[in-house]
Parts: sequence; C-alpha cells; structure tokens
Amino acid sequence: MTPTEPANRPAAAQASIRPPLPVKMVIAGGFGVGKTTAVGSISEIEPLTTEAAITEVAAGVDDLSHTPRKTTTTVAMDFGCITIDPTLKLYLFGTPGQERFGFMWDDIVEGAVGGLVIVDTRRLDDCYAAVDYFEHQRIPFAVAVNAFDGQVQHTLEEVRWALDINERVPLVVFDARERGSVRDALLVVLEQALARTEG
Repeated sequence: MTPTEPANRPAAAQASIRPPLPVKMVIAGGFGVGKTTAVGSISEIEPLTTEAAITEVAAGVDDLSHTPRKTTTTVAMDFGCITIDPTLKLYLFGTPGQERFGFMWDDIVEGAVGGLVIVDTRRLDDCYAAVDYFEHQRIPFAVAVNAFDGQVQHTLEEVRWALDINERVPLVVFDARERGSVRDALLVVLEQALARTEG
C-alpha cells in the first residue's frame, strides 16, 4: 500500500473506518426499578457496577417489599456501552436510586444528550424525583415503565397522570431484562434528543 492510496479511497469507504460518535446517556429512576438490569441487558461490554450488599440498616430505610430477592444496591453508578450503528455508540450511565445518593446525579448527568427514566408502577411514589429532576434540568428524556413479571399495575395514561408527565415526553412499556426492549427504549430517547437539536 502506498501513502497515496488512503486519499484515493471513496468517501464512503473512508467514512466506514471512522470510529462511531460517542454519546452519553443516563438511565435513572428510583430504588430497585431495574436500572442495573437494563444496563447489563444491553451493554456489549461487561458492565461496570458499584453494587454493595444491602445491610440491615439500609433494609430499614429502603423499601424491599416489592423486591424481596434484592440483596445489593447501586451506591455510585452503573456503566455500559452499546454500538447502535457504525456511526453511533452510546455510553450508558445508571444513577443510584436512593434519595440519599442524589448529590451524585448532577455529575453523572453532565454532558448527557438525554435520559431514560425507569418507572415501577408498583411504587410510583419513588419515581417522582427522577421525573422532576429531568424536567427541571431541561434534558430530553423518556419514561419507560418496567414490566415486572411481564405486567404493569397501571395503564400508561394512569402513569402519565399520576406522575404529571408532560404530553411531549414519550412514555413506553419495556422489559429491563430484554436486550431488544431496552434498545427500543433508548432509541426513543435518541429521537427526543435529535428533535431537540433540530428544533
């Protein structure tokens, strides 16, 4: 290969060897809604987690009634990545869900193009903080209702009303355990972010 050959390649061939554009996205929500599961389901690398065992003290603070098998919790963040196509790679940052770790959110969210707020319809009260946070930060986001055991307790219309979610914010049902389902939810957030930049 001579030094002049790369310059003679068609533009499409040159574009195909460029690395994908890195894009940061946040996955947020209350305690035990499925953030770590979602990152683990979609990530093409072994996800980085900061899981710690739930102690007796923490169990007295965090509501485990709907997640009795949960033995660990995120204390800083989860991290994973997924290549959407040859031009785009998502870097996923999952926030801790407990209110006492809320001081980390600003640092985790900085530079993100958007967020996916995961909701557990069995515990809607735990979801207000995440929805409010993204609304006040004016970051494009979508709300994804996690179908625990394949079902949700309320309709999407009821969830939108209960959480006072703006009509412009997409609201979908997904399964945090299913790679394709997580991908589709993330693509909804990307569409929101793209619409914001074009608007």
